[in-house]
Amino acid sequence: MSYAAQAYARTSQTTASPREIEAQALLKAARQLQEVQANWNGPDRSMYKALLFNRRLWTIFMSAMEMEDNPNPLDIRQNIANIGVFVMKQTIEMQMDPDPAKLKSLIDINCHIAAGLSGRS
Repeated sequence: MSYAAQAYARTSQTTASPREIEAQALLKAARQLQEVQANWNGPDRSMYKALLFNRRLWTIFMSAMEMEDNPNPLDIRQNIANIGVFVMKQTIEMQMDPDPAKLKSLIDINCHIAAGLSGRS
């Protein structure tokens, strides 16, 4: 990567809004899950790594929704928490009975939430 591209990447990261950072993290998780789905060889290290990253990300979102100083309206907080619970259940299901088709819902959720955060929905 050229020096100019590196400088631009650093600047864009430091000026990104919290919503954009969250959207980027969701898209990163979706990409990891898509790679697992596209290169399916059964349950392997990459599957568990992608599921772990996604689960950690959603754990952060769910924890943020429970904070008293969260500025989002209660209904939004409840909706995000409910989606998080669904993500956790799907993750457990995927770990117990691996099937690449089960990744679709996790990928779709991440992409749709990221689009909403970025104003692209």
